[in-house]
Amino acid sequence: MSGVIARWRHAIEERRLQPDLNRACRAAVAFMGPVLVAVWWRAPFEASLAAITAQSLAMVDIRGSYPVRLGLLLAMSGVMAASSWLGGIASASLPEALAAVALIVALGGVWRRLSPEYGPSLAVGTAFLALLTLAHSGGVVEADRHFVGALIGGLWAVAVQVSLWPFRAQHPLRRAVADSWVALSDLIADLAPERGGLGARHEAIVAREAVLRTTLDQASAALAAAQSGRPRAHLQELGELNLAAARLATRMVSFGTALEALAGEPGFEAVRSSLAPAITSLANSARTIALVLVSRQPSHLASADVRLRRLSSLLQALEHRVQTQFPSSNAAAQLTGILHQIGSVVPEISRLLRSTVDRADERAAFSLELFDLQTWTLRPLASALNFHWQPDPALNRFIARAVVLQMFGVAVFKYFDLSRGYWLPLTVLVVMQPDYGTTRLRAGQRAIGTVVGSLAASALLWLELPPAVVLVAMAATMFFFAFWLKRNYAIAVGFITLFVVMITETSEKVTLGFTVERTLSTLAGVVLSLGATMLFWPVWERQLYPPKLARALLANRDYLNLVVQRLQEGGGYDGPVVAAKRAAEAANSLVFASLQRIYAEPRGQRGAIESAAALANGNQRITRGVTVVAIHLQAGKPAGDPAFVRFAALADQTFSMLAATTLGTAAAASRDDLRTQIDALSFPSPDSRATWATAEYGAATQFSRCATELSAMIVAAAATDSPPDNPVVS
Repeated sequence: MSGVIARWRHAIEERRLQPDLNRACRAAVAFMGPVLVAVWWRAPFEASLAAITAQSLAMVDIRGSYPVRLGLLLAMSGVMAASSWLGGIASASLPEALAAVALIVALGGVWRRLSPEYGPSLAVGTAFLALLTLAHSGGVVEADRHFVGALIGGLWAVAVQVSLWPFRAQHPLRRAVADSWVALSDLIADLAPERGGLGARHEAIVAREAVLRTTLDQASAALAAAQSGRPRAHLQELGELNLAAARLATRMVSFGTALEALAGEPGFEAVRSSLAPAITSLANSARTIALVLVSRQPSHLASADVRLRRLSSLLQALEHRVQTQFPSSNAAAQLTGILHQIGSVVPEISRLLRSTVDRADERAAFSLELFDLQTWTLRPLASALNFHWQPDPALNRFIARAVVLQMFGVAVFKYFDLSRGYWLPLTVLVVMQPDYGTTRLRAGQRAIGTVVGSLAASALLWLELPPAVVLVAMAATMFFFAFWLKRNYAIAVGFITLFVVMITETSEKVTLGFTVERTLSTLAGVVLSLGATMLFWPVWERQLYPPKLARALLANRDYLNLVVQRLQEGGGYDGPVVAAKRAAEAANSLVFASLQRIYAEPRGQRGAIESAAALANGNQRITRGVTVVAIHLQAGKPAGDPAFVRFAALADQTFSMLAATTLGTAAAASRDDLRTQIDALSFPSPDSRATWATAEYGAATQFSRCATELSAMIVAAAATDSPPDNPVVS
């Protein structure tokens, strides 16, 4: 029995805050509430609109302070109810219906601009309700009924959301900093050398770094905004903890770079298994810190104290083992130096974490058994509203496409009087995305899910299901739809297809014609979305990529120049260096996100994606190499060498040449001449009196590797296609 209890405690500790599980529970409860009330008590309101509105709002993972959350939810409820009323009032006339859907879709663009976090959900929800009400008979009376039903559903969803707040500690500032530590733990976990092949591992690390940088910036923005408001408890400590996450992330990325260098030496397999406990402990410690920040429970703080103490021991043991196994290896000396730096920040993290828990000294019979927290995830805190947006041509074109296609879809199903023809514009609504790559992915998932769900639904046509079974099945399918929506859209669509059949079964007899009509409407919407994205004001990522890559190259150039300047003058790892590092990392993240979108586009629009990816990867590795040098900088201790200055000068010219080539402008330096000079560079080897702590060794080692990367980037640049005639600068 004790073993069973321990396993349940382990499972609850891992999964109790998973957003997918919470979202699924909220969606099922919110949807079934109005349905059950309508079935059991014959309540005089439109249960379908109430249930759909409630489900849409309950699925929103709301963030921010509690007054802001409540205000957003109430405002979203009012907007969705108004959309239902507008659809009902315009349903009787085709011109009015077209004008109404155009207005609602255009307003959807406003919601997307106001809040990238909540705007898309509101845009889809309002358009969905409008399409449903346009399919019914119109008039003032009907429109008022639609409004009341949707408003009741919205208020019910608000009640469901609010009812969870007393039981889930979600202080917005704590949650923001906790998100930084969760993102850091994900990055640490992917640094393990056994995580797939080198290419897959590198791709995962790049993605994790991008998420971490975004999360750190969002937390910093939230903390900065709180400075101007009323005094907040532990505000300074939370800011320092967020900064500590950024500092530890810098050291962990340098650790990964140094680990790659050591992995190429003989005897590395002897210590590979020794790395796993320390990396796992680092990842678990970061997640436990996040849990303490959110829960503020003394029991979780006690577990964090034990984890951090164990982590310090593991780091010291690993440092000694690497030194023993590789007594004369420069790469091993560098790795142990970084391990020493990681260990030095652990006591400060422990102190800061303890200062954020009001009952830190409370003692009880806490279990100190340390479980692996590998599945506990939180979503980052996003800004609530954005009132100062910049014009986005891609989003403007997307909204224009959406308005035209929605009007076309409404015209088709209203003109031909298709009872369920609203599935055509609805499919366009959820499938079409601002870029072709995402649209193609969503279209394929939608088609697969619809076909599979329709086949399963066809089997239900032959069953005479009792009403109670139908209600239970509806709740289950809604739960699984919400659970899989952000994990696997194809699976989610399959469940929602089953759900539509079941909810229709409660009001009318489902026929084979119903399934055929819905399937054909969905497939037509998929084809229409793909065709419109390709032909109607298309935005190809290959046009947007060159300026992004050029900015990343120039940011890396500035970062390298600043670090070499600090080496020459004896400067430390100060604010300007950190800012330059962050600028280079942020630019690299944008480049890799752009590459992902290019790969999803048609083959004819990809260009030389392999060469472009080679340039991006080389640039990313140089950023990491320079960071290894940067964290060893020491104020007042110049580490100048003519080779470093010469390398910086050549790198400056090379980055400028590559950026100019990327943008299709004239390069100031010859590509072949630069490569010849870079390959001829010779860096000094540290003498026997030098130690691993000197900045000279780190610079000599990393700049040598960076020179090889630069030479390879010149080769890759020669294989790229010429850029577009008029690249769009985003």
